[in-house]
Amino acid sequence: MLRTPSDEELLALKGRRIPLVELLTCFNTRFRNDQAILHIERILKDAGLSTVPYFATCGSQSEILIVARESAATESASADEDQEDEAGLLPGALPQHPLRIGDLPCAHAGLASVTPADDLTQATYMMHTHNYSQVPVLEGQYTVVGVVTWRSVAKVHAMGEEAALANAIVEDPPVVHAHDDFFSVLPTICQHGYVLVRANSGQISGIVTAADITQRFDSTAWPFFVVGEIEFRLRKCLGAKLGENAVRAVQRNDQQTGKIADLMFGQYVMLLDGDQRNKQGHRKEALCAAADQNWQTLGWAGVNRVQFVHQLDRVRGIRNQIAHFDPEPLSPQRSEELRQFVGLLRQLT
Repeated sequence: MLRTPSDEELLALKGRRIPLVELLTCFNTRFRNDQAILHIERILKDAGLSTVPYFATCGSQSEILIVARESAATESASADEDQEDEAGLLPGALPQHPLRIGDLPCAHAGLASVTPADDLTQATYMMHTHNYSQVPVLEGQYTVVGVVTWRSVAKVHAMGEEAALANAIVEDPPVVHAHDDFFSVLPTICQHGYVLVRANSGQISGIVTAADITQRFDSTAWPFFVVGEIEFRLRKCLGAKLGENAVRAVQRNDQQTGKIADLMFGQYVMLLDGDQRNKQGHRKEALCAAADQNWQTLGWAGVNRVQFVHQLDRVRGIRNQIAHFDPEPLSPQRSEELRQFVGLLRQLT
């Protein structure tokens, strides 16, 4: 049964960084189901508190900071800025952001299932009509009884057993948590052909199969390598003609190496953009003048500068989407933008 801690107990946590499990224990729960999340959120709100990151969506092994509710948005924004700075520490390489199994859409898309009381024919009919290789057997949304597979059905017939669902259930199927590391789960998927995914709420939220893994890499591998080629060709063509002083002009004061390989992607845009502005909308005259000179130095006759810079900035956005393992695949339009831009760079280099 959920517990309601006193305001004094909760306020004693303010300003502390604690494991998520410690917060859940205060409320006498281990799982973040809908009931628990609503209860915890209400009690924290009444106490004027919140958490960073948000307790309902962070990883199960995360540490959370207990903060005043009005400062939570500011803390979250600061954390996002720190992550962006962190992403820029490795120029020329995609930022390292852990990919979780829950990042795959199928991990939280729901799943077809049967109950222990159903007939075996219901499971096999479901597998036939949807071309499934397995169907989970669930009691409610939280308890996994097992799965039925084509192999387990064949074994029932081969052993001459009664064609009942109970005889075809494979017990202890692989179940992973949504925040488990994607790559650590791959061996389990290779061994069994699938894993069931348990969400932070404790519910079984989806199933990830070997086919889903293949589809995921098919949709991400091509953009990943094309963006890598774009960065390589940008460094090659810009580095060959622009000097160290031009590079230093767009680097931060504490990172002025003058090396093209040390630039972040946004700084490639700064090298060439003739209409750069600050957050107040004022032109950065020095950078604009330097960019004008850089463009003349490149001598790319027949290339429209405004269009090139616009495409370059669009690629920067696509790169960030790929680098942070956005679960949504690239749209056909964005994929075409990558094709066009890498094709242009191949001509220029």
